[in-house]
Amino acid sequence: MDYSIKLSKEFSIRADHSANIIQLIDDGNTIPFIARYRKEATGSCDDQVLREFFDRLKYLRNLDKRKEEIVSSITEQGKMTDEIMIALAGAETLTEAEDVYRPYKQKRKTRASVAAEKGLTPLAEFILEQSDGDVLVKAKEFISEEKGVADENSALAGAADIIAERISDDAELRKTLRKKIGEVGELSCKLLENENAKTYDMYADYSEKIAKIPSHRILAVNRGEKEECLRVNITVDNDAFISAINSIYVKNDTPSAKIVAEAAADAYSRLIFPSIEREVRSDLTEKASEQAIKMFEVNLRPLLLQPPLKGKIILGLDPAYRTGCKIAVIDSEGNVLDTAVVFPTPPQNRIEEAQAILLKLIKKHGVSIISIGNGTASKESEIFVANMIKESGLDLSYAVVNEAGASVYSASKLGAEEFPDYEPAQRSAVSIARRLQDPLAELIKIDVKSIGVGQYQHDMPEARLEEILGGVVEDCVNSVGVDLNTASPSLLSFVAGLNKGIAKEIVKYRAEQPFIKREDLLKVKKLGAKAFEQCAGFLRIIGGNVLDNTGVHPESYPAVEKLLDAVGYTLNDVAEGKIGDLIARIEEKGWEKTAEISGVGVPTLKDISAELLKPGRDIRDSLPKPILRSDLMDLSDLKEGMEINGTVRNVIDFGVFVDIGVHQDGLVHISQISDNYVKHPSDVLKVGDLVKVKVLGVDTVKKKISLTMKTTELPHGIAVGNQKTDRERKQGRRDAEKKREEKRQLTDEELRELLLKKFGR
Repeated sequence: MDYSIKLSKEFSIRADHSANIIQLIDDGNTIPFIARYRKEATGSCDDQVLREFFDRLKYLRNLDKRKEEIVSSITEQGKMTDEIMIALAGAETLTEAEDVYRPYKQKRKTRASVAAEKGLTPLAEFILEQSDGDVLVKAKEFISEEKGVADENSALAGAADIIAERISDDAELRKTLRKKIGEVGELSCKLLENENAKTYDMYADYSEKIAKIPSHRILAVNRGEKEECLRVNITVDNDAFISAINSIYVKNDTPSAKIVAEAAADAYSRLIFPSIEREVRSDLTEKASEQAIKMFEVNLRPLLLQPPLKGKIILGLDPAYRTGCKIAVIDSEGNVLDTAVVFPTPPQNRIEEAQAILLKLIKKHGVSIISIGNGTASKESEIFVANMIKESGLDLSYAVVNEAGASVYSASKLGAEEFPDYEPAQRSAVSIARRLQDPLAELIKIDVKSIGVGQYQHDMPEARLEEILGGVVEDCVNSVGVDLNTASPSLLSFVAGLNKGIAKEIVKYRAEQPFIKREDLLKVKKLGAKAFEQCAGFLRIIGGNVLDNTGVHPESYPAVEKLLDAVGYTLNDVAEGKIGDLIARIEEKGWEKTAEISGVGVPTLKDISAELLKPGRDIRDSLPKPILRSDLMDLSDLKEGMEINGTVRNVIDFGVFVDIGVHQDGLVHISQISDNYVKHPSDVLKVGDLVKVKVLGVDTVKKKISLTMKTTELPHGIAVGNQKTDRERKQGRRDAEKKREEKRQLTDEELRELLLKKFGR
């Protein structure tokens, strides 16, 4: 297969760019390197497109590999035909390829294989002909005590089993039925007797078109089934499908034809439908998982790229009840200055003592910000901190940070290596402080599954989740750049071309002497020319050659010299920030001509120019800083119609959760995000966005907050936050949709015509 042509069409890119991407990948180049430094070759595809491209390329190659294995197997059996080769060539998915292989696949013992061992295949073929011959007379020829065929009825039953399996193995039939079941079938649920069943009340008597069910409901239903709270089935008009199969295989009304009809019904109910039901459920789960993983990806990227709070002394507070709140103070570089344990929360409630200890630490180290974890006892800890700030009159602020994964990190091997003398809870306090100071540098230490953005992370295929989220971390680290002389081994290991082993060698090398220039990397053990090519542009060195503190790759240093010479500047001018009109001078000459003079393409020239204008820049600095608070509200303080500024904490399929300064995040349902139609929340919002919201309703019992971002006022008295009302409204929409779908259901005759048209017989 010419993958470049196929992928160029699927991704709407030029065929030569598609071919270049495949070659670059096959040559061992990393995605960040290709995205950043090979734009001319790829048509400036970004890292996300390149990862999707690579993913699809792997699938197509695996598909072709499987087809080769199938061809080899069927050929070894001596059963290969031109028709099989054509069918395999036309198979566009692994499922379709397996359908073609099904009749030739080594099966476990089946009713059909037992019948075939009894010599009943010729009888099955006679029946399939559906001639006028007396089938009972024919069946008597196969009676054999030795083979276990007692009488003609036993022979006919065995032949029918063979026919049923042949019908089931019809690849084209299965493909058509699978497609049709996916279009008209419904996913149906029944609530089971179970102590946890109340969680799934909304699915007590639930059904929805397979083609329309959203991903988050598929995953919810799957979890309910796994917890034995739900019985889940796919429902279709079985009689219509059986009738349609009969229209293909039943030729007349002879006695043989009646046996074929019975075998067709048996094939459908016993073999085809259960198998296709599993396949459709599996396909639904796979697609839902991909969507959920996509949401993790969408949420993780902005979370990692939240702006750091540079130059701040931060006090991290890991809340707890009985064991006390663990405290860690870190300097502007993340080094630990002090630790403590205080007990301002129940059951001790030693508030005055805790306040005295914290104020002493704050004054001693010049703390300006307190970072509070959002786990157990977070609300009480936040109240304590807010009151302390108010009473002390100090210029302090605080932020509540997501502490998901902090306990995992604190008990990990990495946590123990970083802080061998600290208890796990103290490590958590350090991590909570660092998450506010530099989110990217700290969060990359956490298992991505534990970071806590998205939904159903524990239900996802682990390898796939780690692959996708690992790619996001890699892209974020490389887009920001890493200080070669100060970065942790964890951070270095995510740089393109490096791994944990090389990262440790880099740290070992710089312990003896700091890196002066990028070329010094070639002196590091295990770091060869290819690794240098991949990583050099993403590593920064401060205080040396100004280009070493930019995203300009060393391979382009000669191009920079030609560029600067062409527009009348020097490297000293770059270092001193005296090239403010660089773009104007390039435009005066023309981008194409200047690129030709410099020996690079226009995309690379534009990247180089941007880097020269802001050496050492951090792309995160241009993003909105996190909201810092000095006071807080209680749930009871919220009133309908109140407008509040908040921060988006999580984006999911049906809305976004927003931190508005109370302990619980509020939900902006997708229908309340905008006055205009919103297809998906991620099209409009991302994690970390600062938004203005209005309170629609507060459920103080369930501790749920309903918010809106719409500018239009709702009619007075509408209880948007009422769960029961929401559920009834959703059910009403489903009932109306069901009625519309019933009108669109295929009649038996329409389904038969569809299958006949598909099979041409």
